[in-house]
Amino acid sequence: MSIREDIEKKYKQSLKERNANLTNTIRLIKSEIKNKDIAARGLGAKEEIKDQEILGLLQNLIKQRKDTIELFKIANRQDLIEKEQSEIQIINLFLPQQKNEKETENIINQLIQEQNLNSLKDMGKLMNCLKTDYSGQIDMGLAGKIAKLRLSI
Repeated sequence: MSIREDIEKKYKQSLKERNANLTNTIRLIKSEIKNKDIAARGLGAKEEIKDQEILGLLQNLIKQRKDTIELFKIANRQDLIEKEQSEIQIINLFLPQQKNEKETENIINQLIQEQNLNSLKDMGKLMNCLKTDYSGQIDMGLAGKIAKLRLSI
């Protein structure tokens, strides 16, 4: 089942269950996917965006919410923090299991060896490989920090 189909299935289920929070968050996800589809068509694509792109979009939505949570912490708005955290949990339902820090480190080390990468100049190539092969499975912020450390040695 594609991610798009999974989202649609959960959306219908949330409507039946009258779960407003779940329904609203999934509507937001569907809206973002539709916007990406429209943008892709504007660039000449004849098909909808693929699962890889949807995974990237979902990760961006999570990143946006984490950034927003930081701002709400400064403003001391616990109610809004909880709402954003709830949305993150719902978005995570559609993402594959994230690799932990050790697994991410092992993947990066393996790619550095396989691709024969030796300096920070190769950072873009490494990150591109990670996005291509592990989109949605790795926290790219964490991966960037680990990669920078490994390539600067």
